[in-house]
Amino acid sequence: MKKAIKTTNAIFPMPVLLIATYNDDNTVNVMNAAWGMMLETNLVLLNLSKTHHTVSNILKKKAFTISFANKQYVKEADYFGIVSGHEVKDKLSVAKLHSYKSDLIEAPIIDEYPVCVECEFVEFIENKYEIGVVGKIIRVSADEKYFKDGKLDVDALEILAYDPFTHGYYQIQNRVGTAFKDGLDIKKR
Repeated sequence: MKKAIKTTNAIFPMPVLLIATYNDDNTVNVMNAAWGMMLETNLVLLNLSKTHHTVSNILKKKAFTISFANKQYVKEADYFGIVSGHEVKDKLSVAKLHSYKSDLIEAPIIDEYPVCVECEFVEFIENKYEIGVVGKIIRVSADEKYFKDGKLDVDALEILAYDPFTHGYYQIQNRVGTAFKDGLDIKKR
């Protein structure tokens, strides 16, 4: 029998997404957002309200990047979720991380995080749920040191997931199956 848990935001695991934008003075703003997902093959949806400084930057610059937090920089990722860009002007510098400008969009790429998704702003969906930012994926890149035999080694990334039950960060690792293949045995029954 299952026991009730006192939480409503109970989708697990949730991604630990670091959304990076440029401020008006070209300093770098980064926020930690767990409520993001693929909307279509080349579109992402970030469930962010207009009150976020990041959203203001996205609406002005028409671009943003998404980096995936990893084990090595968990403290910095958490900091980006604790402190508002309204209060701290250059959160990236305070966290002692580094970035460079994308050559495709008006947004920063964070050096230290292993994977980056560069996005053009498409629209802000505003309704009673204030759904948020839709972005078109322009490029996905990963640090070369995370490739093995020409393919991205997901285990080596040490990507984090957020647990809304205990407010914990967990490392995603150890492949256990192959999508669109492992269930074929059951389909044949």
